[in-house]
Amino acid sequence: MAISLRSRWAFFPLILALGAVTLYFLRLSLGHEAQPFPEAPKPPDPPKGPIYKDIHREIVPPLPEYFPLAAKANSPADLPPVPSWNRPPKEHVPETTRLYIGFTRFWPLLQQVVVSYIAAGWPPEDIYVVENTGTMDANKRGLLTIQNPFYLDYHRLTALLGVNVVTTPSLQTFAQLQNFYLFEAINNNLTHYFWSHMDVAVHSHEDKEPFQSLYMNAVDVVRETQKPDYLVDESGHKEEWGIQFFAYDWLSLVNVKTFADLGGWDTMVGYYGTDCDMYARLAMNDYARPLQDAGMVYDVTNSLDDLEVLYRRRPKKQEARDTRDGIAGSYYNSTIPSPNKAYLESTEEDEKGGEGFKKLAATLEQIQQDKRDDKYRNSWQLRQNGGEGEPYYYDPDGFEKALQMTIEVGTKINEEKWGHRGCDIGSVGLKQGDQWRVEHDSTF
Repeated sequence: MAISLRSRWAFFPLILALGAVTLYFLRLSLGHEAQPFPEAPKPPDPPKGPIYKDIHREIVPPLPEYFPLAAKANSPADLPPVPSWNRPPKEHVPETTRLYIGFTRFWPLLQQVVVSYIAAGWPPEDIYVVENTGTMDANKRGLLTIQNPFYLDYHRLTALLGVNVVTTPSLQTFAQLQNFYLFEAINNNLTHYFWSHMDVAVHSHEDKEPFQSLYMNAVDVVRETQKPDYLVDESGHKEEWGIQFFAYDWLSLVNVKTFADLGGWDTMVGYYGTDCDMYARLAMNDYARPLQDAGMVYDVTNSLDDLEVLYRRRPKKQEARDTRDGIAGSYYNSTIPSPNKAYLESTEEDEKGGEGFKKLAATLEQIQQDKRDDKYRNSWQLRQNGGEGEPYYYDPDGFEKALQMTIEVGTKINEEKWGHRGCDIGSVGLKQGDQWRVEHDSTF
């Protein structure tokens, strides 16, 4: 059947429409595929200023009073007398017996070591507390509170206990502090001096006969070193000495000339390891380092509950005659009433080497054992975290962190200096002059 020309053109608009629709959807499809993936949202701008740590500082309970008699005392006469068997001679011995004790943190231990030396017979005027707190004159002016780690009771030390306080111009490391002792000794024309750690407590050997106080035993060591024949062998050769150890260097006697000749302590090794370096150099240069025994020296982490026990007194068993000569000073002639008069009159001197002594020794031994059992043996340094807003305040946690970092750096310096790790520097073949000149050994 024939189709007219007019009928053929009738389908043309429909064909155009279908083509247009097809092109539209094809373009739409192609256009959609060409669209890029949407970009991830931008992170928010960082906050302006520092981001603070989440710090939860433990509230440390206030420190108790470990010496109530001293807290109430108006003068030295209000304190118990030194036990008669420990009292130093009325006239000072001819020998110099200056004792340096350094202090940075934790007043209770400083107070304990000072009182223990006094009670063991050391003349207070010979004891020099070296205040190494970095707080300038703040303690002297009474501007720090007892919860401040760097607090010490300047008045109690000087006016009541009668010892000296020397303040360093700034905070020093252990090695720098040792050189400060040496510097002070040189400037005062001393041939020797004693020094002690602050975290120790001492007492005399009350249970040994013939008896001598800790102080007089220490004096005897000085006298021995000054004899012309000291350390002279059979051939006539005289060995020089560098240091006398009483319970390692918890208490020690230093030969000023020897330490000066060796250049003092290496201040690049600020803390742990600096003693290994110093004593190894003494050995390498053939300086003697004898071990001595003057009395008991305990390495402690805490204070006795009441330091009065160091004076070795007990309640009177019966009324006794008035022995006023037994009192340090004489409050009887004073117009100021003594707040401790009742205590002093109701107590008497304990028995030398008796049960009171045994109890004291057992208590200090237990405190020493507690320190040995503590994973961080110097945890006593963290028991105060107050003082914010006071002069020369330093964040306690920050101080401890900075200290540990400084210790670590000093240890690494000492290892590089000798090419050896460990404290046995003097027993691995090293000699004077090998510093900084040897390769690492098998300890690395």
